[in-house]
Amino acid sequence: MADYNRQEMMAIAGARLIENDQMVLVGTGLPLVSTLLAKNSHAPDATVVMEAGLYDSNPEALPFCVADPRGAYKNPWIGTAFELMAQFLQNKRIDVGFLGGAQVDRYGNLNSTCIGAYSKPVKRFEGSGGASDIAILAHKTIIIMAHERQRFVENVDFITSPGWMVSRYPDRVPVPRRELGMWGGPYAVVSTMGVMKFLEDTHEMYLEGYFADLGVTPEMVLKNTGFPINVSKAEPIVPPTEKELKILRTQIDPEGIFMKY
Repeated sequence: MADYNRQEMMAIAGARLIENDQMVLVGTGLPLVSTLLAKNSHAPDATVVMEAGLYDSNPEALPFCVADPRGAYKNPWIGTAFELMAQFLQNKRIDVGFLGGAQVDRYGNLNSTCIGAYSKPVKRFEGSGGASDIAILAHKTIIIMAHERQRFVENVDFITSPGWMVSRYPDRVPVPRRELGMWGGPYAVVSTMGVMKFLEDTHEMYLEGYFADLGVTPEMVLKNTGFPINVSKAEPIVPPTEKELKILRTQIDPEGIFMKY
């Protein structure tokens, strides 16, 4: 039996997608955990940006949210949400937007707004924050979320963060994001089962790797995905190193704010 769980593997797999010289605009929760893990392991020169105005953050204690003052510890600069969300994003300075969500579809459209009809939802969430801006304007987007059939759906109930194919206004015809003037696009979806990416031609999601050491199989991914997904070329993902687990458990989130140990 592995001495780590799927949530830890998911956070580590997300961290591995961050490169050393990238500027990452990060959301609350697991995106923040993965990005800080990357900065404190293989990517010390990555710049962590939080939408509340915190620039080049490397806190000693994990912030509870992107506006937590702990995220401002020894920052070289603290700007405003307007400066970071408008100036940085619109000037194409953000390499990676790292987001969570409640639903995702095969094209990487992400829902963090509501479940059910927008006018009469079954459940309404706190709101999108900057998730739409980030998905539209970052050079690429990484999504992290639990892998369940009700989350990986054929059609999201609401498009908070546009993916590769989006609904054109006002006729709601699905069109490529480039047609609407958007650059970037979803790069990967990291889940509790593995890592999904997107085909270059159709931009449909496929399974790149799965957490075999934790008992996950491609068949399990198929069963827990609400749309057809290609798993034919998927490979087992390398388990965590002792260094990755130690940094995650003792330095990034020792209190278990977002992680379940």
